[in-house]
Amino acid sequence: MQRFRETLSIALIGLLPLHALLVTVGTKVIAGPGHSPLTYLALWKEGVLALILLIAVIEIVRKKSLVIGNWSLDVLDRLAIGLIALSVVVTAMTHGDWKLYLIGFKYDFIPLVAFVILRCVSWSEDFLPRVFKVLLMVAGGVAVYGIASLFLPQSWFIWLGYSDLHSLYNPDGPLAAFQQIGGSSIRRIQSTMSGPNQLGLWLLIPFSVALMRVKGVGRWALGVGAIVLLAMLLTFSRSAVLAAGVITVIFLWKLLPRKKFLQYLGGLLCMSFVCLFAIHTFAPSIVSRSVSTKGHIEKPIEAIKTIIANPIGLGLGTAGPASNRVSDTCVHLEVGSDASWASDRPDLCVFVGSDQVQPIDRECSCPVLPENWYLQIGVELGILGMFLYVLLIVMILQKLYGLKMENGKWKTKSSIFNLQSSIHLMFLGICIAALFLHAWEDAAAAYTLWILIAAVL
Repeated sequence: MQRFRETLSIALIGLLPLHALLVTVGTKVIAGPGHSPLTYLALWKEGVLALILLIAVIEIVRKKSLVIGNWSLDVLDRLAIGLIALSVVVTAMTHGDWKLYLIGFKYDFIPLVAFVILRCVSWSEDFLPRVFKVLLMVAGGVAVYGIASLFLPQSWFIWLGYSDLHSLYNPDGPLAAFQQIGGSSIRRIQSTMSGPNQLGLWLLIPFSVALMRVKGVGRWALGVGAIVLLAMLLTFSRSAVLAAGVITVIFLWKLLPRKKFLQYLGGLLCMSFVCLFAIHTFAPSIVSRSVSTKGHIEKPIEAIKTIIANPIGLGLGTAGPASNRVSDTCVHLEVGSDASWASDRPDLCVFVGSDQVQPIDRECSCPVLPENWYLQIGVELGILGMFLYVLLIVMILQKLYGLKMENGKWKTKSSIFNLQSSIHLMFLGICIAALFLHAWEDAAAAYTLWILIAAVL
């Protein structure tokens, strides 16, 4: 059963980045064009994960690991279980909408449930090398298709089942195939995924594998890493690029003597400054993006005010991607922008500056998006919930950084180029991006990373 569970886990991890494309095409084939993703298609990944967890539970019971008094919970398990228990209490004390709770649970806690259960089972020595090979192969294809999508016409995406719009998320319609940087026609690639930020963050995972040159994945990993980095840059996700930069610096810190590290760091900073200056000179919209930047400043401040006003939280599902699922589709334009293009789409709520210009007969209910995963948890579960969640993340980062794999079946010849350091870097990258985005909302990154962390912790 262990081998089947591991093979199923590898298949899930390999297919996750293709989820949005597969569901979009499948929905068009089954229901025709113009439909939102079919629920039973969209939930295939949760079904596979549930099967993996069921097999794991059977393994645990067979080994009698869960006999009362024989199963010891460590602090990571207690924190995860405590967060889930707290979410039930806070939701019961606040909105009490258990359908909304389940939507929030899907994004916030399903990965943590998988983490707690999968830590209790054994993993074979070749599991991680097999996963990393699959990740790199899939990442190469995803990156190449993403780069090619820069040149594909809109009609291609409509034929696949995407909407005829760009840059918008409409829960009642098909996905947009790409986004454009505000005020320009520059595309942000998203390849097979649901958005450019989701693609950029997921690419941090294979990028970390390629950077660490994990033993057993082959020399071709460096070539894939270069293509992955190019695709990441073309998402124009500033959070993903920042996280990749931090990952690279930590990698050099672990690899090089301190004097040489400082030399490399100085070179990287100078090169980054020159590139940033050149981009800002010739394509300033790529860097400035006033509407997006304004949102990254104002929305966290609003979230902090909400947390102060509601210290116990508003209940699970009231912020972040869950809120996105049950709210109006809102478009925010700069002051002076022309909103007439949306007049034939009455389902869109359009704001110019702070003024709602469409529709005029009702007040829109826009999603609560703090643009920060930790603040999102704070809005939902209050100050205590945010503290427990941050504590869990910090402790996992500490354990991943400190564990050298010098004993046991994960032992490798090098304490630098090993499996675990790669997982530490990818987890660190997503945690940094979570300061600016709802980084854990996408299943491709969330399920992949929490399964891998469970396998090594």
